[in-house]
Amino acid sequence: MRKFLPLTILCFLAFASTLTAQNQSDIKRYLYLSTPDAAQVEGQADGAGILIFDIDDGHKLVRRIDIPIFEEGLRGFAANLETHSAYFSTQHPRIGAFDLETDQITWQQTYTLGSDRSSVTLDGKKVYVPTGWWVDGNDSGVLVLNGENGELIKHVRVGNKAHNSLVSVDGRYLYLGTTMMLTVLDTEDESVVYQIEPVGEPGGQGVFPFTVDSANRIAYVSLGSHVGFDVVDLQQERIIHQVLVGDEPILHRTHGVALNPDETELWISDQESQKLFIFDATQMPPVLTGEVDLSQGGHGWVTFSLDGRYVWTHTPDVFDAKTHERVAVLRDENGNPVSGSKYIEVHFRDGKVVAVGNEFGLGRK
Repeated sequence: MRKFLPLTILCFLAFASTLTAQNQSDIKRYLYLSTPDAAQVEGQADGAGILIFDIDDGHKLVRRIDIPIFEEGLRGFAANLETHSAYFSTQHPRIGAFDLETDQITWQQTYTLGSDRSSVTLDGKKVYVPTGWWVDGNDSGVLVLNGENGELIKHVRVGNKAHNSLVSVDGRYLYLGTTMMLTVLDTEDESVVYQIEPVGEPGGQGVFPFTVDSANRIAYVSLGSHVGFDVVDLQQERIIHQVLVGDEPILHRTHGVALNPDETELWISDQESQKLFIFDATQMPPVLTGEVDLSQGGHGWVTFSLDGRYVWTHTPDVFDAKTHERVAVLRDENGNPVSGSKYIEVHFRDGKVVAVGNEFGLGRK
């Protein structure tokens, strides 16, 4: 004999289901674009600060936040969920923390050495600041700052021209790119886990943008003299493949590489040809499957939304990751296209930050 739930319980379950759906729909997803970008002139927005776009409303501009010190030019823009803050690096060089919930700068510091694409530990307690591609010799490396106030904890000296850094999605490692070397450090104490060289191509100004899968097994590193990338086996500590685009090598710099969240595709940027090339990352080495055209040149950058639906670049173009179609154009309040390569995804619920993305297109499988 079948048993039926009392009507009161059924009503409660229906109410709970409706309430859950309402709470889920209350999440607001935004793209925060910091400007001006110190690395490109194309598509610069008027003024200095942050332009905020509604991801779920056609990437329309919601508002802008004026931040005068951003006139120094942005070198990096990294977010942290625990501190609900964005950490900015400028050409000055300056590093600072911006509270995403109050729209206020909570601290800022300047250092003699540079402040390039910085990153932050998952708990928000430490901020890693590469000294910049303009710093050679013993001073090159990464500054470790206190996440609460920006005070210097230590200076880790690593390689030459250190300028790209990212913390792995599990928070265990800091990846740092220098001239011809990819260094992996332990975020517990900044000890060197291993170093892989030579990575990239001779004559470059440093290891170009790279990305890492969620298991910390494979890194993909942009090439400096050709359109393509190195595939680095992080467990074997060596390059296992070098992948070039085209039957004849394209002698352009690659300055952007991103995995989609489920790690099935890898997208790379060709700055000079104003293109993105798409690879099937389920094969090894990855296989070229398509390309898309960009509306302008620029620094060269590419990353994905947290849900993998959208592709953002150093241009105003927003692409559907599945169809490869351009689905939106980032525009200011006057309708002018705007762009840059320093942006992050931020989710809010009831005014509180509930999720943040990353400048780098990291695997999240």
